Amino acid sequence: MHPGLVPGISVDDQRNRFGLDAPLFFSTAVLVVAFIIWGVSSPESVSTAASTAFGWAITNTGWLLNLTMMMTIVTMAYIGCSRLGRIKLGRDDEEPEFSRFSWVAMMFGAGIGVGIFFYGPSEPLAYYLSPPPHTVDEGSTVEALHQAMAQSHYHWGLSPWAAYALVGGAIAYSSYRRGRVPLVSSIFKPLFGTRDTDGPVGKLIDIMALIATLFGTAATLGVSAIQISEGISIVRGAGPVTNTVLLVIIGILGCCFVLSAVSGVSRGVRYLSNVNITLTLGLIAFVFLTGPTLLLLNLIPSGIVTYIDQLLPMMAKGLSFGDETIEFQSYWTAFYWAWWIAWTPFVGMFIARISRGRTLREFIAVSVLAPTAILILAFTIFGGTAITFSRESLPGFDGSASGEQVLFSMFQNLPLGGITAYLLIIVLAVFFVTSADSASVIMGTMSSKGNPAPNKAIVVFWGLAMMGIAVVMLLTGGEQVLSGLQNLTILAALPFSAVLLAMMVAFIQDLRSDPMFIRRAYARAAVENAVVRGIEEHGDDFELSVERAEEGRGAGSDFDSAAQRYTDWYQRTDEDGEKVDYNFDTGEWADGYKD
Repeated sequence: MHPGLVPGISVDDQRNRFGLDAPLFFSTAVLVVAFIIWGVSSPESVSTAASTAFGWAITNTGWLLNLTMMMTIVTMAYIGCSRLGRIKLGRDDEEPEFSRFSWVAMMFGAGIGVGIFFYGPSEPLAYYLSPPPHTVDEGSTVEALHQAMAQSHYHWGLSPWAAYALVGGAIAYSSYRRGRVPLVSSIFKPLFGTRDTDGPVGKLIDIMALIATLFGTAATLGVSAIQISEGISIVRGAGPVTNTVLLVIIGILGCCFVLSAVSGVSRGVRYLSNVNITLTLGLIAFVFLTGPTLLLLNLIPSGIVTYIDQLLPMMAKGLSFGDETIEFQSYWTAFYWAWWIAWTPFVGMFIARISRGRTLREFIAVSVLAPTAILILAFTIFGGTAITFSRESLPGFDGSASGEQVLFSMFQNLPLGGITAYLLIIVLAVFFVTSADSASVIMGTMSSKGNPAPNKAIVVFWGLAMMGIAVVMLLTGGEQVLSGLQNLTILAALPFSAVLLAMMVAFIQDLRSDPMFIRRAYARAAVENAVVRGIEEHGDDFELSVERAEEGRGAGSDFDSAAQRYTDWYQRTDEDGEKVDYNFDTGEWADGYKD
């Protein structure tokens, strides 16, 4: 079949043999278990080593995180706005599985996690009281208010969702149009070739993706535990919680995760997830209606405009701006970039599964802009309310309280404070269990050669490993528990940022050999050639028709349709990877295999 006529191949149509990828699983498992043992037995030494490595990394390689996040926006904008945006994430005749509303709801649920509660009120408040370096001169001013909104939108807006869209779009295209197994390494076949991608190079890429996912999700679990413990202490009227209480909370919620993973109640977990998203949006609406509604209505557009105006200056911040900027970025921007990068394999695989049948242009527009808009609203509502309470000099909003304390203090100063505290604890607990459950399945897929339904024992192992790393993060942070989460997340994500940069090249290279792109190139060449020839031979009076062209004048005269780059990918194989002829018109395999 001519490469321009291939309708696309889904991974479901391939004859894959799944199973545990023993080299990848055991090498990663040994490293992770050794790290957990080291962290539990000697948290001080892990903390010292992590702090030293972190200090070096943030000064010398912080630019890599900034570059990666900038390039994700540029790359996705290029793909979405160019001819590549017409390409489908599936076969030519495939239609989307979900309605657009359900699609956006699931996408939003996958990418927000607990951060919207932990940082929603406290981050804008922190910037308002103490503005980022080289922005506004003084805190607690009107200028500081709008800069606080812009900086929060910068961290939670276009950048993370462009990164998620990059990995999600690349995996969806690779799996549902090229027929490859849903692994991060599969994306790199056009760059490194099948041999290297299925060999050591591919294994290394998948190990890096697995480790990034482990640490990124573990940071989320750690943040969940910190918030839940604060909520429990407020409800019980007790004092500040200790690390022991945090470990007990992780242990209890870990047991809930294991039960959900081994009992096959995935439908129940998904139902619980939908309820959780509804509660989250309900709490945001509640704060909007019972908080400073008029201010928030005005702050939403002004914050967005300030964000757009300050986007390039915020992107430019780095080492050249001095030590104060480096310190700010190590605590805020670099941690966020590392967190989002570490989450890209997890969120990317999830949104890839729910996005097949969409065009790349629709996928990029919706997956980047819709969640960004929702998060901008959420941070404006939570942050604007917390800043209003700070202006009114209410206790807990002077900058001395932690993020989790600001959250619960905000709801306590609104109507129904006694009820909302319990709701928050429930939402945070469900976020913990569902995040652990979903991420563990994704990691099971990564270590099972792309199997979408991995062995439950493997899923439970990765879930427990994730919680073990969360425990180590909390222990290494000591009294400043967030520092352990931040340092280790940034160190784990740095290597994977290089993978994302290479992925951009591989993805575009893959798209430029797509059948739809080939047909588009032929169409342009054919029309241009026909018009030139028509004018040459008939002046004003000619029309177009299809017939065999003279040598050198055909639509594909400059195109080598037999090149391996365009033909190798749709060569079908059996379960052992041996080539088998396949008739695309009839769907018949030469060896008699039946689907």
